[in-house]
This record gives sequence, C-alpha cells and structure tokens, in this order.
Amino acid sequence: MKIGIAQINTTVGDLAGNTKRILSAYQALVSEGAELVVFPELAVCGYPPRDLLFKSRFVSDTESALEDIAKQIGSVPAIIGYVQDRGPCISGRPYYNAAAWCESGEVTSVARKSLLPSYDVFDEERYFEPAEGPTVVEWRGQKIGLTICEDIWTHPSLKTSRRYCQDPVGVLAAQKIDLLINLSASPWHEGKNEAREPLVQDAAERCGCPAVYCNAVGGNDELIFDGGSLAAHHERGLIAGLAAFEEACHVIDVDKPNGYVSEHFNPKGNAATQAALVLGLRDYAHKSGFKKALIGLSGGIDSAVVAALAAEALGPDNVIGIALPSAISSQHSRDDAAALARNLGIEYHEIAIADTVSAAESALSELFAGRARDVTEENIQARARGLLLMALSNKFGALLLTTGNKSEISVGYCTLYGDMCGGLAAISDLPKMRVYALARHMNLDRLRIPINTIEKPPSAELRPDQKDEDSLPPYPVLDGILRLYIEEGLSRAEIAEKGYDPATVDDIVRKVDLNEYKRKQAAPGLKTTPLAFGIGRRIPIVQKYVS
Repeated sequence: MKIGIAQINTTVGDLAGNTKRILSAYQALVSEGAELVVFPELAVCGYPPRDLLFKSRFVSDTESALEDIAKQIGSVPAIIGYVQDRGPCISGRPYYNAAAWCESGEVTSVARKSLLPSYDVFDEERYFEPAEGPTVVEWRGQKIGLTICEDIWTHPSLKTSRRYCQDPVGVLAAQKIDLLINLSASPWHEGKNEAREPLVQDAAERCGCPAVYCNAVGGNDELIFDGGSLAAHHERGLIAGLAAFEEACHVIDVDKPNGYVSEHFNPKGNAATQAALVLGLRDYAHKSGFKKALIGLSGGIDSAVVAALAAEALGPDNVIGIALPSAISSQHSRDDAAALARNLGIEYHEIAIADTVSAAESALSELFAGRARDVTEENIQARARGLLLMALSNKFGALLLTTGNKSEISVGYCTLYGDMCGGLAAISDLPKMRVYALARHMNLDRLRIPINTIEKPPSAELRPDQKDEDSLPPYPVLDGILRLYIEEGLSRAEIAEKGYDPATVDDIVRKVDLNEYKRKQAAPGLKTTPLAFGIGRRIPIVQKYVS
C-alpha cells in the first residue's frame, strides 16, 4: 500500500491557512501515487489549541473547516486530525481529540484518542474525553488501526506508561490489524527521537504489521515539533524516515523492501539543537507577525549564540544587533560584539548608556543618600539597556530576543526589567555549558562567533573585573546540580549524595526557589530539554517547602 505522509507546519487557530496547507499537501501526495494520505494530530486547528477550545465558536468553526476539507477529498482517503464536539447533553469533558477518515467528499469514520496526557506541557484531560478504545477502519479488504499520539506511548520502559490502565496497541494487536496509523503532534526535546523510533517499531512488532507515524512540524509558542515522521515494518525495521525540522510530504510503499529515509531524518546532539532553535525562533517570529529581530550584543557567549540563531532563522538582513556599553564595559567586549556582527553580516549599532545610567542615579541620589552602592546600581545598567532596547523594538517593529540561558535564569542571575526584557527567550532552556557547545558547533563550517567570546571567562560586566564565578560555582558544577534538582526532582540530600558539596547544593537550591517570581515574568522560552521553565513546570511562587 502506498501511503502519503503529510508532515505539515500548521498554526494554532489559523483555520483558513491550515485548510490550504492540508489540501495542498493532499493534492501533491495523490499526484505522486498515494493510495491513503495521513496528516498530524489536530491538523485542522493546530496543536496545542489550549483554552481556545473554550471560545464559543472555536470548535464549531474547526468542524466547519473539516467539512470544507472533506468536500475536496476524492477517492483517495485522507486521515485528518481535528476537534470533535461531543454535543450538549453528554456528561464528561466536551470534546474529543479526533481523527476524521475523509473519502469521496465526506467524513465516513471518526477515530478518537484514548490516552490523554496530563504531564509536562500536556493538559489534554482539561479539554477532552478519552475514547473507550482505538478505532479500526476496514478498507479495501484491509483492517487499519487508527491511533492518536499518546495512544502508542505505552511501552513499559516509559515512566509515563504507568499513568494508563489501557493499552490501545494491545487492543489493536488482538484484532489482527493489517496496518497501524498514528497521527501525532509530539513536541521535541533532546533525545526525544531516540525514544520515539523504537516505540513505533515496537508497535509494529506487537501488531504484526507496518506502523506509520505522522508527526507535526514547526514551532507554536514554546513548543517545537520536529516532524521526523516514520514508518516501521514488523519484520524489516525502519522503512521510512522524513526530514526533521522541516515540512515534508512523501509517499512510501509499506509493502516494498526498500524504503525511503531522508539524510536529515534523525539529527542528534548540537545539530538537532541548532535546527530546533532556528525553527522555533523563525516560527515564533513569523507566526506572530515579525520579520525582524533585535538583540542586545554584550560581546558575551549568550547574546552571540542568540544572534547567530536569529541570522540563520530570519536572514542576516533581518537582524539588528545593538551594543550598549556602560562605563564598566571592557574594550574586548565591545570589539567582540562588533566582530560578531561582521561575521554574521547583520546590522550593527553602538549606543553608550553611561549618560542614561548617570541620569537615573542622579534622579535617585537624594533617596539613596547615605546608602552604600550595591546590586541596585548594577541593575540600573541592565535596566537602562532594557529601556533602550524596548524603545528600538517599538520603533522598528522588531522582536526583541532575550539572551539568558537556563543556568542563569534558574538561580536568578538576571535582571527583571533589564536583560530579561523581550518577546522570546531563545536559549532559556539551554544550560550554560550547552550554550558553549552549541557555539563551537556553529563555528564548524565557518567562523560565526569570535573565538575570544568562547574562550574568555563569562561576566555580566556590571562592576569592574566581575566574573560569573564570583557569585556562582563553576558552570559544569552548577549545571549538574540544576539538572538533578529541576529536571529530575531530587532533594538536596540526594543531590549531595551524587558527590556535590552540600553547602553549594543548599545555596543553589535556595536561589532556584527564591527566583520563581522572576521566571513567572520572563518571556516565553523555546523548550529543548525534557523539563523546561514555563507551562511544563508549575511551581508556586509563594511556598515554603524545603526538600
């Protein structure tokens, strides 16, 4: 059977645009010989729609869009993800996460999602009612099992599998299906595909038939969907793999021994992280209506990596770099910022902030009289930069990108209303050492980030001769503690048992807990790790628990 996989990039709520994308992909795949076309989960409305589902007309408009799509589907069926209204007189949650089997101008069958994730970034139990089990469609003498995303995430090796009493794959295996289809919108993080590919292969083997997995691609808010759609054969293993981090439509023949695997199917390490951040940044900007990005260039590693990502995502002509030296700023930082701009080919300007800082300090001098200088004056510099960058963002309609990394944001080593100003935190889920690794990777084909920026000791340069290690442990130590505390949820004692100094652990954990209020006010950040700050981590600001 020839199956067209439509790995498309939808935008949440853009029903007209998504409809156009669906029909265009369908027509292209049919012209290439597809006998059945598969689309991602909730392709009609985009994923995740979240509380748009509670708007009075959203679901009915989504269903109307699906009807319009179905009218243009010919004899080659299409399986399309959408939201189905359960009706006003039914108990439980109001909607199904559904997949419509469209054929010859109408919807002939509907499958519904059985397993609804409610962990990390997912909150589907807030909106959807689970199906009692997976759907089997009989077509041309074939029994085709339809599942949606989480329905196949039931392998015992997965921690999340223990949340469920049902096993849709097991149900389908018992029915001896001939083909397994999975419509998915599976957000990416580092290592995700290493879990996903074996999962699809396992489903194929359990059902004794080929399994086709169609994933969404593109960025929607904090989430990045990597695509990487694939097909696995129960006897021959991987038989198809579409490119990651880009739209792709391809026809595969699940009955032929020789399949198709793109050379960009499963990038790993820094290559995957770079591709993910470029895609997430580009889609966040373009889907929000921005063509240009603005970055404050300090000469440091973080702003350099963000600028390099922006230049790749939006094109160098659409990136503006602004250096904002103060009286404290070193000459080498100013030189590094200018060199970075030249390397990237982006627009570059320098605006001195000494007068702005002096004006602020003068205005405050009477109230501050008799008090020693401290972090307050340091933060005035950061906030002066934020003031000017936001003014430039407003004037030129450019998206201001914040440059803080996960290590700094975790412990509050950042200034609220200063360097935290902006519309997107592009690297807020990258620990500091991963930022360095990504910088070196981005320099492999040509010099983008000045070598001095990578090699010099990191510094906020808010006081003379300041170094990050004046306030923080070495970043390899800090990143290790933060991973154990934030991503693995270990207690202080458990972290210390891993070999870390107990006093250092206590200090870092205290800083993480105290700075929750800053993170709640931060710009949305692109998710790259299994647990990012934002919608996937919901810690109260006011709380007294000490682990």
